[in-house]
Amino acid sequence: MTKLVTLDFETYYDQKTFSLSKMTTESYIRDPRFEVIGVGVKVNDHPTDWFSGSMEEIRDWLNILDWNDVNLLCHHTAFDGAILNWHFGIKPKYYFDTLSMARPLHGLTVGGSLAAMAKFYNLPAKGTEVVKASGKTRRQFDMTELREYGEYCKNDVEITHMLFKILADKTTSKEMYIIDLMLRMFTDPVLVLDKNLLTSHLTSVQDKKEKLMDKIDQAIGRENLMSNPKFAEVLQKLGVEPPMKTSLRTGKDTYAFGKTDVEFKALLEHEDERVQAVVAARFGIKSTLEETRTEAFIGIAERGPLPIMLNYYGAHTGRASGGDKINLQNLPRGGALRQSIQAPPGHSLVASDSSQIEARVVAWLAGETDLVQAFAEGRDIYSEFATDVYGKKVTKSDKVERFVGKTCILGLGYGMGKDKFKTTLKVGQGGISADVTIDEAERVVNLYRGKYPMIAALWKQGQAALDAMIRGYEYELGTAKLKCTPNGIELPNGMKVIYPELRKADDGNYEYRNRYGFTKIYGGKLIENVVQALARIVVFDQMAKIDQTLRKNDKPGKRAKVVLTVHDEVVAVVPDQDAANCMTMMMEYMTQAPSWCADLPVACEADIGKSYGDAK
Repeated sequence: MTKLVTLDFETYYDQKTFSLSKMTTESYIRDPRFEVIGVGVKVNDHPTDWFSGSMEEIRDWLNILDWNDVNLLCHHTAFDGAILNWHFGIKPKYYFDTLSMARPLHGLTVGGSLAAMAKFYNLPAKGTEVVKASGKTRRQFDMTELREYGEYCKNDVEITHMLFKILADKTTSKEMYIIDLMLRMFTDPVLVLDKNLLTSHLTSVQDKKEKLMDKIDQAIGRENLMSNPKFAEVLQKLGVEPPMKTSLRTGKDTYAFGKTDVEFKALLEHEDERVQAVVAARFGIKSTLEETRTEAFIGIAERGPLPIMLNYYGAHTGRASGGDKINLQNLPRGGALRQSIQAPPGHSLVASDSSQIEARVVAWLAGETDLVQAFAEGRDIYSEFATDVYGKKVTKSDKVERFVGKTCILGLGYGMGKDKFKTTLKVGQGGISADVTIDEAERVVNLYRGKYPMIAALWKQGQAALDAMIRGYEYELGTAKLKCTPNGIELPNGMKVIYPELRKADDGNYEYRNRYGFTKIYGGKLIENVVQALARIVVFDQMAKIDQTLRKNDKPGKRAKVVLTVHDEVVAVVPDQDAANCMTMMMEYMTQAPSWCADLPVACEADIGKSYGDAK
């Protein structure tokens, strides 16, 4: 019978240079200074045992268990599970993680720490003995200190076990599988990094940055980057429309160049390295994101395979977010970083991307039957809408016009207005952009809303749902008849989109509490949240099915499993000879809609490569 083993490692750290607050999880665990002080283990409902010894003695003690028949439970299992595998060669049958399980319920408010969870659920308090352990190796503990540390660890294990019993009823078996799948991306890494390519790329990035900054010095002077008009001019010359905001002091539009301005901060991750460089300079940062990420990749390449840290339910819509300071959710397409991520020898990567999944879901949820039918027939929706925009036939060869059509279909479904639409076109994507007047932007926005009135009506439904939720009533949303209640919007997979402390703000708009304070919510934004949540369910269910199929053939030396997901994309590694069959299987699964939306037309694109860049 499969055992539930709750486990917690206590490890050496010091507060100055060697801790998880100073380092990534991967670099900390792989560092030569790493040492396990001791480990607490609870088998099923038996009392927790504590063991401390050398790394070899701990390995022998742990291997008393048959780990092939163990479900491992931890709080932050990416950490403990990685230690278990990387240092002791132990892989359990299945991973559970109370940190992940808590995120859909408490990620926006309480937080996910074990101490916070214990307090929220009135469990025994987490101790503080770990503070006393700073800077002490195992041999520096006396017997009394080690015994006290062991009691602290055992208490953490017992809290985790009690928390699991509470949270287990608040999730589903399929979501538990997805948690396990994501944890294995980190604890059992197989992707390798091309250090030579990365080293060359780092030199190139640094050289480009210096040349750009020299040009800026000659043109306006680097010190003038602090001048808002001068900086706006620099951004415009790089093809970026400066972000704007309304001044709280004057009530007039002004440049959104503050360190807390979200759109401005997002430019640090712009696909153009030149934009990253000037924005970093404005912030007073010496390195661009591309630099720091490349340096991080080189460090990982020197230490071993690439562990993929994804935060399950990193967004309250259920989407994953990147972790461990290397966010793989926003790697520039066609860049050296994607090219550097490679399959292990004798293996290939197969990447399958769900096509226009959000645009399809919003059309389906709104009951926009003509658009749903067009997707089902595989028509070129972008060119068709661009034809309406320009009043002439547009095809795939008309790059700029089709880009405008694509931006409309993918961007206007959530109520985007003329100003943001104009900026989105100007910023562009993949080297293509369009500069339109504000009047033209308004015309196109109105054209979209007139052509797809059911989508515009869906935004009003979103506002009505908010009205009902705040008054304590229930409301059915869209063709899926999603039940909207004061406790959140119930999803087809048994999870919810929640809006903690939903209330009416002083300005009459609605807002809810997230981890940063209160944020505004309105009909179009609610629809965006719901559509992202539904699209996530579709893709993640497909991903789980793909992984279940591959795991049957996953074994040391012949790896076959899902290794990465980026937004609406699933990436698997398989032996070279199995790549073609794997791609066929992935495309079959990713063109099948779940039973709850059987009439949703889904499609995908897939490719094979030795690197992530080649496969995508």
